[in-house]
Formats: sequence, structure tokens, C-alpha cells
Amino acid sequence: LLEWVNDGLMAIFFLQVGLEIKREMQVGDLSSFGQAILPVIAAAGGMLVPAILFSLCAMGTPYTHGWGIPVATDIAFALGVITMLGKRVPNSLKVFLVALAIADDLGAVLVIALFYSSNINVAALVSALAVFAILLLLNKLGTRSLIVYSLGGIVLWLCVLHSGIHASLAGVMLAITIPTWTALDKDRLAKAIATVRDVLDKRPDNEEGAIGDTKVISAVEFLHENASKALPPLVIMEHSIGTFVSMVIMPLFALANSGVIITKLDPGFLSDTITHGIALGLIVGKPVGITLGTFLTIKCGLAKLPRGANWIQLFGAGMLGGIGFTMALFVSNLALGAGSHLDTAKLAILCSSTTAGILGFVWLYLHPQKTDGQNGESADPTPDKATEKAVAPAQA
Repeated sequence: LLEWVNDGLMAIFFLQVGLEIKREMQVGDLSSFGQAILPVIAAAGGMLVPAILFSLCAMGTPYTHGWGIPVATDIAFALGVITMLGKRVPNSLKVFLVALAIADDLGAVLVIALFYSSNINVAALVSALAVFAILLLLNKLGTRSLIVYSLGGIVLWLCVLHSGIHASLAGVMLAITIPTWTALDKDRLAKAIATVRDVLDKRPDNEEGAIGDTKVISAVEFLHENASKALPPLVIMEHSIGTFVSMVIMPLFALANSGVIITKLDPGFLSDTITHGIALGLIVGKPVGITLGTFLTIKCGLAKLPRGANWIQLFGAGMLGGIGFTMALFVSNLALGAGSHLDTAKLAILCSSTTAGILGFVWLYLHPQKTDGQNGESADPTPDKATEKAVAPAQA
């Protein structure tokens, strides 16, 4: 059951991650060099420094392979914490954290693919690449059917499962092949909207809808058919699996992987090398790395600080980057395998991530954004709608 969760259901989780990354790279905060450079370099710094700190702590021990444990941020928890702060945090800083977490997820995927795969089966890997190429070709030929891509994704997953690369990466590969274009027929959609409006305008105000109202039902079905064609397949798939990932896969993953039998832990847990490496990586390495990456990018003239934010607040956002629950637990299973050292790593991840979240919340709460003294409004002019557009998909 644990393997089905980690190798099967987590492939769907990574599919959602891949869809989100692809969307952001095409139309979101990672869609242009100017927009992407700051969060991408900040994310790189936030991965490199924790990895170095863990490696220094684990030097000379059998656990050096676990350097990837503290490198990734759990986007859902980080955004949940920063959202609780409301208007005390600039909207632009929330958008920055979204983009940083997405770039961080992409980095984590690359780390898993490059450093936590073993015993490569060349035949299975070639088969996976062939299926991947076929799905890309179907995209180019104009295929929109998600049933076709889903069936191809199952075959792709089976090939990746036997290739030696972690099976969850099949989800990212499948996401790359999902079309982002739309079969929008503007005239037909406008006609469908006009039809529904006309039918509703002719109905009495006091008349309620009923299953026997065939005109309304027919008009709405006509609109639904054309509206679904106007949505890109990537958006449809992202919405269709989002609730399943959030409400089923994530709780199952947490129940299956985060359990620690406290009585079996070495009493010297706090003095353990793994504990030191993970704690330093998440609590210290993340904010230092993110801030350092941001500082170098801005000093090189490649970007500017998020509008309305300052360095103190950015450091607080870096603290929230130390919340590494999901991905850290996932990598710890790959890096350490079963045993008491894995239990130690799990407890260190839970404690360190909780500490990072509390410290980040308190830090940002004590350093709110400045407001206009005359009207009491936020000095950050970023529209709320822009923030909602950037934050809502990641929160979902």
C-alpha cells in the first residue's frame, strides 16, 4: 500500500505540479525572463544553501546522500501561512512566494530525476521516451481528448516505473504533453451565450427552474458544450484532479509517510547528525539562500524587489520557504530507505518545518507593510485581483 501511494498516487500529485509549472511558464509569473529571473534564482539559492549545510553536517557519515531532503518548499503550507497574515504582507510578496515555490518544485523534480534514480533499465527508459514523443506528436496534431492523454499517461507511468527513474516523474512528463491551446469558436460561443440570455429574458421573474423546462435545459447544454471547447485541456485537467490531489492524495501521503514511532527513536535524537542537517537546512539555509539569491539578482540589475516589500519582509518569506513537509518527506524515503534513521529524518522534518512556519509567521507579523498615514491604505498598489489570480491556483 505504501508503494502504491508513493509510486502511484504521487505520480498524479506530480502531474498537478507539472501542469501548474507549465501554466506559469506560458502565461504566469514564469512566462518571461524579467518575471522569472528573480524567483528562479531565489529558489536556486534556497536549494543550494540547505544542501550545502546538510552536506557539511553529514560529512563522513553514511547519510550524505540525504542532502536533497531540505531543498524543497511545501507550497500549500507556505501559502497558507502567508495568507493568514492578510494585508500585513504586500500582495507582491505573496505573488513572489508563489513563483518561488513553483520554481522550487521544478528544481525538486530535477533533483529527484538526476540524483535519486538508480539501476536504470535502458529498454524501459527508451519505451517511456517513445510514449512521451507520441503524446507530444498528438499535441502537435491537434488532439484535445484528455482520455487519450490519460491512457497514454498510464502506459508512460508503467514504463517509467520499470526504468529505474522514480515513477512519480511520469506525472511531470505527461503534464508537458497536455495542450494549452483552445478550440475556441468565438461566433459559436457568442451564439450559445445569446441563446441562454434570450431564453432567460423571456421567463417570468417569479418562475423557478424545473426539469421540465426543456428550453432552458437545452440552451444551457448548448452553452456548456461550447464553453468546454473554449477551455484549454491543461486547465480542464488541472481543475479535474485538483480536489482529488488536495483531499485524497495529500492526506493519504501524510498518513502513509509521516508516522513516527516515538518510543523506537534513539534518545539522542536532538544530537543526531540527520537532525542537525535537516534543521539547519530548513530553518537557516532556506531564508539565507533565498535572500542571498534575491540580493545577487537585484545587485546585478536583473530584477527589482517585489513592489511594496522590503528586505526584512523578503527574509520572512524566505523563512516560510523552510516549510518542507511533503517534498522533504518524499525525498527522505528515496534517500534514506527504511530504518530508524528514516524515523529520525521524519521527526526532524516535522519539527523543523513547524518551527520555520512559526518563525516566518511571527517575523512577518512583527514587520508589516507600511501604510499611507493619511488614508490608512496599503502602500503596495498591486491590485487584489492580480494576487488572487496568482495565488488561488496554488492554494487550491
